[in-house]
Amino acid sequence: MDMIFLAYPAATIVCILAHLAFTRRERTAEYVWGVMLVYAIFFNVGLTGLMGFAAHAFRPAETAAFIGWQPGSPFQFEVACSNLAFGILGILCVTVKGTFRLATILGYSIFLVGAAYGHIQQMRELGNYTPGNAGGPLYADLFTPLVLLILWAVHFVTKRRVLAGSSFPTV
Repeated sequence: MDMIFLAYPAATIVCILAHLAFTRRERTAEYVWGVMLVYAIFFNVGLTGLMGFAAHAFRPAETAAFIGWQPGSPFQFEVACSNLAFGILGILCVTVKGTFRLATILGYSIFLVGAAYGHIQQMRELGNYTPGNAGGPLYADLFTPLVLLILWAVHFVTKRRVLAGSSFPTV
């Protein structure tokens, strides 16, 4: 697997650990899961999306070769724009909370699972086993949605438990 696909998950873990080590806030379950969720979205949707945009928009020939695509496809710019949109949404999730984060995760997950399907089809029908098709991207396209959805669900449940024990309505 190409090492670039390990960079964002590794950065996520390092930043989570550093944040929790240096924070003065009480480390409640809701807070810890929230920190993990925000960093996971920031790196694995926000920065990944922006880097995907840059690769497809500014280095299309190299990116196409890495994936095993023919260079010059007009769809590559569409993929770049999708990555840009999700990258911006992922960055916004640092400050915008609640269902905005869930919507970002769901949209990006659909995009990634669709990309994984495309990678698998490329392997089956065209024998495309290039590292950019069958390596890291395939695993990231399947693993990232799973991790993000689990993090969001656990954070949601811990937050609901906190609200249920307080005088705030649990809307």
